[in-house]
Amino acid sequence: MTDRRTSRIRAHAKINLTLRVGAPRADGFHPLQTVFQSLALHDTLEVTPRRGLFELTCDDPAVPVDDRNLVTRAAHALWSALGRAGEPRGVAIHLTKHIPMQAGLGGGSSDAASALSALARLWRFRGSAADLADIGSRLGSDVPYFLVGGTALGLSRGEDLYPLEDLPPWFVVLALPGFGVATADAYRWFDTDGPLATGARQGAGPAIAAWPGCRLALVNDLEGPVTRRHPEIGAATRALESAGADAALMTGSGSAVFGLFSKARAAGLGARAVAEAGFVAFATRTVDRRTCQRVHFSFASASPRHA
Repeated sequence: MTDRRTSRIRAHAKINLTLRVGAPRADGFHPLQTVFQSLALHDTLEVTPRRGLFELTCDDPAVPVDDRNLVTRAAHALWSALGRAGEPRGVAIHLTKHIPMQAGLGGGSSDAASALSALARLWRFRGSAADLADIGSRLGSDVPYFLVGGTALGLSRGEDLYPLEDLPPWFVVLALPGFGVATADAYRWFDTDGPLATGARQGAGPAIAAWPGCRLALVNDLEGPVTRRHPEIGAATRALESAGADAALMTGSGSAVFGLFSKARAAGLGARAVAEAGFVAFATRTVDRRTCQRVHFSFASASPRHA
């Protein structure tokens, strides 16, 4: 039975419509230029005030719930930022996972951002949105994006954000080859490949109608290095293109590949074709910034929902 004090908050997945990667900086990180886009696909956090130490549970036994999980680390980081001593207290979070892990979809970072929003309310954090984003950036470079959502340009490590006009709606099919790719491996392969690390395909990448009178070229500099180690990535891209996607590209460091479709029926047929080709397929759609921010700001301003 659901606790009457339990509130729920979504954590949306993302794709990278573009991802350009520079040579490593002196600190070892690669400068990035990326265009993020939010998806309707989401995890759910159930947040319940209670006595005792903070506890995270998850419906997926493969997901760690200790300090390897960004939700747990978010709780500790915010508790410390509030100047409170000892271990975080006063809340339990149950995480329901739908976003595949190690797929380049940002599930862990999105979970952390939603946890920060929820805990900031419950623990009466008085800082600004920028302060919360700064805490998020210490957890992972993608976390601040999930506090913004929609279509956004990310620079530096991705945490330097510039919200863009939201793209027109797209239906999205995700194709997963059945394995994950560690982010560190993808960047190491990028460094190893050197001049080869320019994308998996020769010539110009696919482009979509993005804003009035403007097209956006889709390119991912990590796609080539990852595909050379995992040819299934290229096969997933070709399966989506054969299924009628307007454009298909690996997202983030992989392993997920997304296809963009202008019509819901075409996306449904595309998902079926991708599944028949041997991939795990998810049919979803893009969501705009207002939808994503409503998740955070409505939660932050509302009283806990009674179930």
